[in-house]
Amino acid sequence: MQKTSDTTKLAAILGDRLLTPESTGFAETAEVFVGGPTRTPAAIARVRTAQEVAAVLTVVRETGLPLAVRSGGHHQARHGLVDGGVVLDLRLMDGVEIDAAAGVGRAQGGALAGEYIAAAAAHGLTTGFGDTGTVGVGGITLGGGIGYLSRRDGLTLDNLLGAEVVLADGRVVEANAEENPDLYWALRGGGGNFGVVTRLDLRLRELGTVTGGLMMWTPTPAALGTVLRAFAEGPEELSGMVNVMLAPPAPFVPAELHGKPIIMALLVHSGTAAEAADVLAPLRALDVLVDGVRELPYAAMFEGPGGPPSGAIGDARTGFLGAGTWSPDEAWAAAAIEAVSGAAGPSAVNIRPMGGAIARVDPAATAFAHRDPAFMITIGGSAPSLEALPAAEAWVARTAEALGVTGRGYVNFMGTASEQDVRNAYPEATLARLREVKRAYDPANLFTSNHNVAPYGTE
Repeated sequence: MQKTSDTTKLAAILGDRLLTPESTGFAETAEVFVGGPTRTPAAIARVRTAQEVAAVLTVVRETGLPLAVRSGGHHQARHGLVDGGVVLDLRLMDGVEIDAAAGVGRAQGGALAGEYIAAAAAHGLTTGFGDTGTVGVGGITLGGGIGYLSRRDGLTLDNLLGAEVVLADGRVVEANAEENPDLYWALRGGGGNFGVVTRLDLRLRELGTVTGGLMMWTPTPAALGTVLRAFAEGPEELSGMVNVMLAPPAPFVPAELHGKPIIMALLVHSGTAAEAADVLAPLRALDVLVDGVRELPYAAMFEGPGGPPSGAIGDARTGFLGAGTWSPDEAWAAAAIEAVSGAAGPSAVNIRPMGGAIARVDPAATAFAHRDPAFMITIGGSAPSLEALPAAEAWVARTAEALGVTGRGYVNFMGTASEQDVRNAYPEATLARLREVKRAYDPANLFTSNHNVAPYGTE
């Protein structure tokens, strides 16, 4: 903190919920899911209400301190940390309310996806998020949300009905189709640029038992092509993700495969068991190494830690390929397998099928405008230490170039937060509209610890 008086002002608001580097538990609270170069905030403000958020923002605004806003803390660019400034930590605001009669789930800004899914499952309902229970509901929703139900139900942001937002000037407003509709448009894909979202209202859909789980295959170009075509050409009830990767030393992976290239899919079929069996038959006809797909409660897909190990250090690039039912040819598939085979450390080519309900949304209807692609591709490389990080970054860059993952990107998975990343994430017309909304709601650009959309007039 730059001045003792700044700490005093925040402590007067939060008491022992304001943590400084001298506080017990500060280091643990400052940790985020993704590792990297050290960032040490001057204070962590653990808020419980929208009014406390507004009060903290007033102090930050008056003192000029850097600000970061944290929900789940999963983002590759480590948006939830800032050196020498204030982390506005929403994790104590983790309440979830399921209004089954209205078909609406309400999550506070610090709730995690797994908590929400478990609460909704008690009513036979759900909202589609990604594939990891520890991700923050706020972060994944504001950036997109591509996961197990996206081809059937759309992105998570397509199911955002409204939100409570604390603006830079301390006002607490509602954003929905009737109130502040321009802000509502921007929240759906514009990330954390416009305010602190303290409540999200999300559409619920009926879902109980699904056919889902993990499958692994011997990595050949033909097998990868078959797997990807099954998603691209299959029913919208089938969704998930495919990884070309080195097999992890996990209990569910045979020891003889550890560290060797594999094709792995985590998938969900939300139709009947008989329908799922027909759809999965071509995948089971391949050289299957592991078949953990079974009937299970949808919420069980989110049990366990999910994602990479907490604190993992790495780099990622993301982009979109194809349109409609296009799928990569065998040359592309061979290049993906070859790249992973030559990686120095844990690395993956992550492929997420799109289409279906995602593609039926007008690209201008939300700030997420990438509605036509067939797949989203993420190239991720991990390193055991900061010293080894440059090698992982070089592998990511080479692989992205080889696989044509350039240009358009997805803000939730970008490993950096440069101006070029922002231009890659949004078409020109979308970015221009976002800048207008930013000028209306955050003209001084208080919220910058993100893929920042600068308001007009700050060039």
